[in-house]
Amino acid sequence: LISPKEGFLSAAHNSLRSGRKRLSVAQSLELAAQVSAVDMGLKPALLYDSNAACAEQLQRYLSCLQSLQLVSESLLTLDVNGNGLIVNAGALRLNLEQMIRDGGPPVVDVSTTLEKPAISDKQRRQLNGMMEDVLLLLEKFQLSEANKPFYVGEKFEDWNLCSLFGILLGYPVTYWFDQNKSFENCLSMTPLLVIKASASWQMDGVAHRFCLYSFSVPAALQGEAQSELENWRLSLQRRFEQQHIMKDLSINQSTLTLPSICL
Repeated sequence: LISPKEGFLSAAHNSLRSGRKRLSVAQSLELAAQVSAVDMGLKPALLYDSNAACAEQLQRYLSCLQSLQLVSESLLTLDVNGNGLIVNAGALRLNLEQMIRDGGPPVVDVSTTLEKPAISDKQRRQLNGMMEDVLLLLEKFQLSEANKPFYVGEKFEDWNLCSLFGILLGYPVTYWFDQNKSFENCLSMTPLLVIKASASWQMDGVAHRFCLYSFSVPAALQGEAQSELENWRLSLQRRFEQQHIMKDLSINQSTLTLPSICL
């Protein structure tokens, strides 16, 4: 029998090669911690960005972990415009349904035509429609072959991917810009409140510290989003207390100003 750590490393080593390059041990353990966090419902999904591995490779990795019983069968692979995600369908559904009941998360319009970012009630209403579409998509996905990635079709190509990823990843605030006009934004030299949650993942007696969440909101809009930020923090703490694999949750915030921000 191989240890859980060896199982995670072997799955990454055999499934997630990009060209001739495989993930390092550190990258493999970071990914294992992230996938485990999704499996436990601490976050609804993760966006895979460790290398250029495609959704089919990500599905092979996930299937390998499931065959070793390292993660549950509830995890699915989603491909959105060439971006691979591992999704906890149950956790994502609950999160989306709660956000819809609450009227949706604040949507920060960062279109380049604006002098400064602003919360948009119009986009918040439109985001609710997107979330309802995602719920229907999840239902269709779960009725399809679960051992294959689900590809989001052209029907959804008018979705703003920045907003979509925000809701898929469980952020309490999401960004939007008019992608029909420009993919640039107005966040240059804008002070951003960066919120990071980290934890320790216990594996074979060793604690691996990893980033559980990292997102931002313009510092000037913190007050308008404070209720959602606080609810997100309390909800994460509550979910964290219901499991015993991850330890030492830490939620920190800092202010960052950069000459350019890529969303």
